[in-house]
Amino acid sequence: MSQPNKDNLRIQEIKLDEHSVVRRSADVEHERAVAIYDLIEENYFAPVGHDGGPFHLHLSVEENRLIFDIRDQAEAEVTTVTLPLLPFRRIVKDYFAVCEVYFEAIKTASPSKIEAIDMGRRGLHNDGSDLLRERLDGKIDVDFDTARRLFTLLCVLHIRG
Repeated sequence: MSQPNKDNLRIQEIKLDEHSVVRRSADVEHERAVAIYDLIEENYFAPVGHDGGPFHLHLSVEENRLIFDIRDQAEAEVTTVTLPLLPFRRIVKDYFAVCEVYFEAIKTASPSKIEAIDMGRRGLHNDGSDLLRERLDGKIDVDFDTARRLFTLLCVLHIRG
């Protein structure tokens, strides 16, 4: 296999399968939009055994599994990576709870209280990102910032009616 071009080891386009996702709050929609924008702007995404992209990523949740449907620029299948969601359940639940407190706090709380809650929120987000990188190990190589944004999208896809 030839040496991959690191400039092409990236996500160029991302689509979320939202057929089973319920209506979300404006705060959640904003987080989703920012994560996608930031992810497209800067990311490192290298499916193991594939020597280059850029890639189109279709993310979905099916039967308690997170599906990474990875395609090339012509939408031809590159590979599919499936991760069980069970290891993420607790951290996503805790993250949602802290986010709810955070979004309420920004309306009325003092700056120091908001900052303290935000530090907890970021800590949980980092933990979720680390877990995602760990679960992707040997399947897809991603940097920390890419994992953070993908974890945000995992959380968005987790919201159910």
